[in-house]
Amino acid sequence: MLEYAVKLTRSPKEVRRADVDSLRASGFEDADILAICEVTAYYAYVNRIADGLGVEVEHEGEG
Repeated sequence: MLEYAVKLTRSPKEVRRADVDSLRASGFEDADILAICEVTAYYAYVNRIADGLGVEVEHEGEG
């Protein structure tokens, strides 16, 4: 799962059906795979929006 998430994040054009098949072979159901993909893509999206707007992360204990 983590290998898939890293690949989707770092090189999404390289994700292939074999990557999804590997998740299935590891016991993940289609709904699980969809959720993994959605969460990974969502975090990438939110991070790019924040980076594109110059948003600075507030650390615990600050502000």
